[in-house]
Amino acid sequence: MAIENWSENTIFIHLPQEPKIADELKAITEIVRERGDCDVVIDFSSVDILTTPGIATLLTLRKLLTDCGRKLVLCSVATAIKGIFTVTCLDGVFEFADDKFAALTRGHLLHHNSN
Repeated sequence: MAIENWSENTIFIHLPQEPKIADELKAITEIVRERGDCDVVIDFSSVDILTTPGIATLLTLRKLLTDCGRKLVLCSVATAIKGIFTVTCLDGVFEFADDKFAALTRGHLLHHNSN
């Protein structure tokens, strides 16, 4: 897992392929719990399958961020993976961006980073 600090308020995570996704997302959740002050952008460009434990951990991370008034944006999500979100009716729960730059430039996180 690669973690980049994009700004004082935003971290970027490049997610690996399964079977490591759930473990990596748990590690990200712990980082967010420790910091408590960041938005998270997760790059799905290497992900070709998403299992139930990965989805459950994403939901846990999203709830933690939402409870702190922060955002979670998923970017570079392949069509097949986006289909998983659609079939599970989670496409309306998560925020998506075409790529990591769109997550910042299209206003997904700009209001937090300008503070």
